[in-house]
Amino acid sequence: MNAYGERGSYGRGERRTLKEQAGVYALLPLRIFLGVTFVYAGLDKLTDSAFLSASGNGSIGEMMRGVRDSSAVPALVDLALKSPEGFGYAIAIGELLVGLGTLVGLWARLAALGGALISLSLWLTVSWQATPYYYGNDLPYLMAWLPLVLAGAPLFSADAFLAARRRRSM
Repeated sequence: MNAYGERGSYGRGERRTLKEQAGVYALLPLRIFLGVTFVYAGLDKLTDSAFLSASGNGSIGEMMRGVRDSSAVPALVDLALKSPEGFGYAIAIGELLVGLGTLVGLWARLAALGGALISLSLWLTVSWQATPYYYGNDLPYLMAWLPLVLAGAPLFSADAFLAARRRRSM
């Protein structure tokens, strides 16, 4: 079995080249970085009482009001402004769940899709006014999630463990 849990052409004693081995592990650093970052971002928001307020310095409500007129999708900001605290909790819990799912590799593609959607919504609202566009940090996060949406977490993950277990029971 190879690192993806598939039967490959490598038999006992055969070795992969360094280039082949690097290809197998290529997405692991990205997965760890995004997972840790989103867990940290979610916990940071959940433990910041100022952020989870409708108004006041550093609150989600003030941030949303500040970006409303410069966002690409003002209707999305208006939706968040209907319940800023609820939106703040949704973002924080979403980031936490996406980060944990990515780190553990459980439903990894779904977790990565969640991360991409959070990054897309933040790019279209909070980071949209950044000029030039590449100064906004949410667009690179969106692009970083896409390889994990496509590939999942085939290595060191609950998904790989469960897939191997299903194959053994067949």
